[in-house]
Amino acid sequence: MDVDANQAKQIINDNNNDCAKVNSNSTIDDSIPHSSLSVDTALPFPLMTPRIIELCKDLFRKWAKLDDSCFSVETVSGGITNLLLKVSVKEESGDNVAVTVRLYGPNTEYVIDRERELQAIKYLSAAGFGAKLLGVFGNGMVQSFINARTLTPLDMRKPKLATEIAKQLRQFHQVEIPGPKEPRLWVDMFKFFEKASALRFEDPDKQRIYETISFKEVHKEATQLKELTELFSAPVVFAHNDLLSGNLMLNDEQDKLHIIDFEYGSYNYRGFDIGNHFNEYAGYECDFSLYPSKEEQYHFLRHYLQPEKPYEVSEKDLEDLYVEANTFRQGCLRLILIILVISSGGTTNTRSRRRSASPLHSLTYRDLKQYKINFFISIYEKKIKKTRLKELKQISRLS
Repeated sequence: MDVDANQAKQIINDNNNDCAKVNSNSTIDDSIPHSSLSVDTALPFPLMTPRIIELCKDLFRKWAKLDDSCFSVETVSGGITNLLLKVSVKEESGDNVAVTVRLYGPNTEYVIDRERELQAIKYLSAAGFGAKLLGVFGNGMVQSFINARTLTPLDMRKPKLATEIAKQLRQFHQVEIPGPKEPRLWVDMFKFFEKASALRFEDPDKQRIYETISFKEVHKEATQLKELTELFSAPVVFAHNDLLSGNLMLNDEQDKLHIIDFEYGSYNYRGFDIGNHFNEYAGYECDFSLYPSKEEQYHFLRHYLQPEKPYEVSEKDLEDLYVEANTFRQGCLRLILIILVISSGGTTNTRSRRRSASPLHSLTYRDLKQYKINFFISIYEKKIKKTRLKELKQISRLS
């Protein structure tokens, strides 16, 4: 059986009763076990497996004396930034339990605040979101295993699933996380920009591709977009910031949807989180012909704004949120481009949107051009800062 909330609590309680090591980090509950061990994500899977077993024994004392044959380790689909592993354990009692071991991707500390993530997990888990945190270690964490399948981008646009995603995202945005409430979008974007614009690549092909990017133009576009979004009174919420299909799981038997992985979570603009989710309809190949139609977006937004009475949402409220989301989506694309660059194997190596740890070996100029947004040209030509909201809406429709 998989680790549900009660089993997760029991694993932690058993550990505490056995005087296991606990984490002294104030961002998480002191009852969460902690190990100083790390596991090299570059290891071949056969060499990684015994290290994962050793890690589990170190974290959970009730498993410390089990024979290695009581453990089985397999990879789990859905991870992009991280490597996800399912560890199944046959305990002395004869019970079969499973946990998820999450290994952080190389150098993700450049774009992810792990302390902020651990703090968010505590409160989001209490609100019913994601897997239970069972333990932390040098370069990852152990969580309860969610028995569900990862969605595909095509799944997300199915009306029934889109409805449920919208409802859950609204609930997610209502969770209060202690700490600063300032939105992170522009702070992070310009911080990452500084890293991205100062890279060097040993590989001449990577360097050539890198030099096709006009960072002066990117900075100008980002600044212009920041000024544009300041025209909105967009609510600031605790946002997921990475609501792609890989972070949505569905248990088909129970018809239960799970939002998972909060490593990019922060206080941010509501429109950014929704717009970023719409961008993810394009999938990992960035096929923006799959971007949701206005009708599909309205369906989502109705259920976000009024889950119980979606068709009582006024046209004005729908249109306002539609414009808000489609304006902030441009910021999502700028941020993705910047992070793609600094995750591609230069001096500073960070997040990859693809499954490869270093995507620039397959990232071409054509790929980069997909992120060149003509929307910004209209911003310059029409002097967007002086336009009225009505004109803003018209421009958004054209984008």
